[in-house]
Amino acid sequence: MSTTLTKSPGAPSATGKARRNRSLVDLVLRARELSIAAALAVLVIGTAVVNPRFLSEQGVKDIFLNASILALLAVGQTLVVVTRNIDLSVGSVVGLVAFVVGDVVSGTDRGLLPALAVGIGIGALCGVVNGLLISFLRVPALVVTLGMLYVIQGVDYYVAHGEQINAANVPQSILDLGNGGVLGVPYLPLITVVVMLAVGYYLRSYSSGREFYAIGSNPEAARLAGVPIRRRVFTAYLVSGVLAGLAGVLWLARFGTVVADNASGWELKVVSAVVVGGVAITGGVGTVYGAALGALLITTIGSALVVLKINAFWQDAITGLLLLLAISVDRVLALRVTRALKKRSRHHG
Repeated sequence: MSTTLTKSPGAPSATGKARRNRSLVDLVLRARELSIAAALAVLVIGTAVVNPRFLSEQGVKDIFLNASILALLAVGQTLVVVTRNIDLSVGSVVGLVAFVVGDVVSGTDRGLLPALAVGIGIGALCGVVNGLLISFLRVPALVVTLGMLYVIQGVDYYVAHGEQINAANVPQSILDLGNGGVLGVPYLPLITVVVMLAVGYYLRSYSSGREFYAIGSNPEAARLAGVPIRRRVFTAYLVSGVLAGLAGVLWLARFGTVVADNASGWELKVVSAVVVGGVAITGGVGTVYGAALGALLITTIGSALVVLKINAFWQDAITGLLLLLAISVDRVLALRVTRALKKRSRHHG
């Protein structure tokens, strides 16, 4: 005799609960990103009222050009941070790649493709070293990437020997990438947007992409569910390294003249952009779109301070304040989401 188990009409399925929980988290993320966009709009409008030249065609173009490299690095950093890790080596990778690539192509007829190959190759190598040490040897990410930062800086200074790369010696095809555009839109922001959309689509639409969030949300539960944690963490660092290598080539293309300490200190600026953009430093929450918005906000603050003739040193103070505020907001939102989920669970239990 068989027995059929029936579910009462009011009892939600596990899948339904997961979907509702996910929708609540998505709602919080969208609200966070909209608040960043609103703050950015207020900043731009307020600065433009004081100095209308802030919204001139060249002014807007400069903001997007300056933000594009930071946003590109923020996209790679997002992959790392959502897995409860951090990459402090990205700024030094950018500086090393910019100088080495500039040295390789200076005074030659080597074009853009060789430059990209060298730059992305160096970035990928740094990402592989970080990924292997952190994911397979289980060395703390903070220790590995901080050590990598100093190693790369030492190599960069050794290679540079106090010299610099001059824009006059860089092939025109590379300089055109940093200063040209299509239909009036510069290439650099277009490249960043394409990368951002591709990574964002992957994280949201593929099960392997969602596993990055599972690792950050609950590593033990992810392990029990069969998520290949080591492989995903390694991939995150590899992508971060590749994008840092690409950013180094774009740095050379944008500025032309390069010295050994380019992008020094940018690792903290990248982390700030990611956290301000709504990516929780504790992992599991955030999007590449929010991280890119955070990068744009931080860059716009710097440009606004220049236009308003305020000491640029205040930018660091404001960035630090935004970072503290973002972490505090993350904590408050996390507590509210947890309480809301508990109430829903009790209500439907």
